[in-house]
Amino acid sequence: MSAGAERFVWAFSAQRAISSLLSGGVEGVKMKIDVAYVSELARLELSDEEKSLFQTQLENIVGYVEKISEVDVEGVPPMMHGHDTVNAFREDVVGESLPAETALANAPKRVGDEFLLPKIVEGAES
Repeated sequence: MSAGAERFVWAFSAQRAISSLLSGGVEGVKMKIDVAYVSELARLELSDEEKSLFQTQLENIVGYVEKISEVDVEGVPPMMHGHDTVNAFREDVVGESLPAETALANAPKRVGDEFLLPKIVEGAES
């Protein structure tokens, strides 16, 4: 199985587990993720060794999420980052620009003061 497929199984399964935990689940019942079922949904062929490995890894992830859910967050406002960030963008102010000749100095092809790019859409005019 490729590394990309492995990451997909991880991400899909972890997302499913976390969604279930966050939606309440069943109090006091340990969640079990069926790796064979998830891999079937993802159309991935996993060996028995891979299924066993992923099962252990996913149970560890779910255990960690359960541990995190024990933290008292009463009165803590939801946020996207660990620190307050209001607006990370600068003002849109016109500043000094490069002269056209400097900007085009390393252009492989050009027409006057413009870059000449290859056609990338079929049927388009160059």
